[in-house]
Amino acid sequence: MSEKNTPLVIGGVEIAPGETRSVDIPLAAMYTHTDVGLTVHIIHGKRPGPCLLVTAAVHGDEINGVDIIRRVLGIKELSKLRGTLMAIPVVNVHGFLNQSRYLPDGRDLNRCFPGSQQGSLAGRVAHTLVNEILQHCTHCIDLHTGARHRANLPQIRVDLSQQENQELALAFGSPVVLDAKLRDGSLRMAASERGIPLLLYEAGEALRFDEFSIRAGTRGIINVMRQLNMLPRKSRLTKDSNVTIADDSRWVRAPISGVMRPLVQLGAKVKKRTVLAYISDPIGMNQIAVYSPAEAIVIGLTNLPLIHEGEALFHLANYHKQIHQVADQVVNFHETFDPGQDDDEPFFIGEDDSLLN
Repeated sequence: MSEKNTPLVIGGVEIAPGETRSVDIPLAAMYTHTDVGLTVHIIHGKRPGPCLLVTAAVHGDEINGVDIIRRVLGIKELSKLRGTLMAIPVVNVHGFLNQSRYLPDGRDLNRCFPGSQQGSLAGRVAHTLVNEILQHCTHCIDLHTGARHRANLPQIRVDLSQQENQELALAFGSPVVLDAKLRDGSLRMAASERGIPLLLYEAGEALRFDEFSIRAGTRGIINVMRQLNMLPRKSRLTKDSNVTIADDSRWVRAPISGVMRPLVQLGAKVKKRTVLAYISDPIGMNQIAVYSPAEAIVIGLTNLPLIHEGEALFHLANYHKQIHQVADQVVNFHETFDPGQDDDEPFFIGEDDSLLN
């Protein structure tokens, strides 16, 4: 006889094995006295297994993850789930309502973990997430985008000093994996202190739905769930050979203020001294070239052409001995998830999950 899962209690609500529930955990009300709740969607499998938490909109204007979670929750295979999937499409509810990265108190929620029940608004939201949700989890995936006017190529940021982190990062299937050190006050730090592996997925731009990034993120989460044996494994899972860990990364900054004309796109392979952009005054005089400092892949860039001196323009990942291999991986990744490859309909998980096999 197969082992049966045990009931789970979230926010004072008991979820039985095999049950799907949405639970609203109260947060600080708005100044209009309108109630605000942290909504957690829970799929509690009949059989025991890992408990995976997927979070989005920790920064309230980073909304790609909202649609990624919607699509993941529509996967038909979740009927075979082992363990528990908990998904929070909007963590920073106050920031989401205001289309702002920050909470109304001006704080960055991702610098306030683990928070405090008597602290600032941001600290109280962080405390609620850690103590009501994170404490039940064995693994976590946190979904982010670039800031406003700044786009990221789909990438995983993770502390690679932990072996399981590395295995899950490779299973996710993003062509770019960065060894990102833990930051004080971040959700990653709070998870690490509790022994919970956490992958941070960065893709796209704030306040924009990017179909390419959403598809890639959805497939990556399903890949991780298969790696954890929460879902049945498939022979076409992304292989480790299709993912390469970056040696390091750096930002190229503007040497002067002016109007920028970029010459490269996300995912481009550039050589040392490649011209990345030109910056000039508004009428095109006093033009200055911005050069790549090394052979690299462009994994992030600013989309706003109005530039101040010292501003970060291009994020470059270095692969000292595998640059050509990584460039091919990025091309293949684009071909797999490019919306233009479809005939008519957009990619809706639950209706057509062919890209997840």
